Parts: sequence; C-alpha cells; structure tokens
Amino acid sequence: MVYGLLESRDAALARALHDEGWRGHPLKPVGVGGPQFVGARRKRGVYTTSQDGSVWFGSPVPEIASVLVAALAGREEIVWGATRLRIRGFTVDLAAPAVDGPVELESATPVVLKHEGRDLLPGDEHYLARLQHNLAHKADVLGLPAPSGLRMLEAGPRRRFAVEGAPRIGARVRIAMEADARFVDALRCWGLGLDTMQGFGWIR
Repeated sequence: MVYGLLESRDAALARALHDEGWRGHPLKPVGVGGPQFVGARRKRGVYTTSQDGSVWFGSPVPEIASVLVAALAGREEIVWGATRLRIRGFTVDLAAPAVDGPVELESATPVVLKHEGRDLLPGDEHYLARLQHNLAHKADVLGLPAPSGLRMLEAGPRRRFAVEGAPRIGARVRIAMEADARFVDALRCWGLGLDTMQGFGWIR
C-alpha cells in the first residue's frame, strides 16, 4: 500500500526505497498504523472490518512525508491486502513536540525483531540488545544521537501475521529510555523494530 502511494507521485523515490533503502542505509524511514475499524465484530483469528475506520501513515523524512500527503490527497481509495478502503478524508496529525530526557513509548501494533534469522519476543535473550541496535541504526540514518538506558516496562501477547505469505511474529511493547526529543518525534512517525512499512511497531 505504501509503495503504491509513493509510486503514484514519485516513482523514482518508491523504487529507490524498495530496492536500496534510504540514502545508503537499508532501513526505510516510513511507518504505518494499520487500519483500525470502529465497531468491527471481533472474531478469533480473523481481521474483521466495518464501514468506518482510520489508517495512519508517517515518515520522519519530510521528502517522503510530503509525497505521502500528496498521494493521499489525490486518492479516493487505497488497497489494504484484498480490501479496498474508500477515503472519506484525511488530516495531517502534528503531535505536541517531545522533550529531551526520559520518555516512555508504547506500540499500538506488534514490534517485530529478529536475531540470526529467528523471531524475537520480549523476554527472549538478545531482545533488548536487538531493539537497542535497531534504535541506534534509525538514529544513525537520521543523523541524531542514539538513545540510551533502554528498558522494557510491559509486553503484550505473542501475535502472528502473514504478510504476502511470509510470517511476521511480534508483540506490543511499552518501553522507557533516555532520548533526544527530535529522535522521539521521529519514532512517533516511523515506529519501533522491523517492517514498520508493513504496519508493525506503530507508536500509540
């Protein structure tokens, strides 16, 4: 969905992100908060929908964010998997800026992390180290100081999704750390962990 939006306005940018990542880094600084439907009937193992809902898109890179805004402004619908979502409107969400120092962040969607090809869940060996590595890598991509003092405060249950036939396994988390305010703002529109462009790690 994200690549489709980007390609509709800047095919070269979409292709470069997909094939190479962002300016020499394999990471892609884009996040998505998957569709959340109002009043959708809950059914075990099924992602149910309703007539009303919202989807969030974000990027800490203005060049990418502006292309997403332009693409959404020219669309009447977007496609999420096999589902067509009719756009009734959109807004640019400008949250209150963060401040330097200790911060708590909570993900709205599962955070995906891997170590040597193995999916990691909160509590697993290497989990915090890989999350710290991911955060430091993102800070490096953006030219910002890496956070420190990362701690896990709370973790949700294991969740498994299939994305284009490939499994994604993760869990929602609430973390604490010391971070530069600019980096906190960036994470709020990028997300935690891997596969943020597929809807994982979106911060509430």
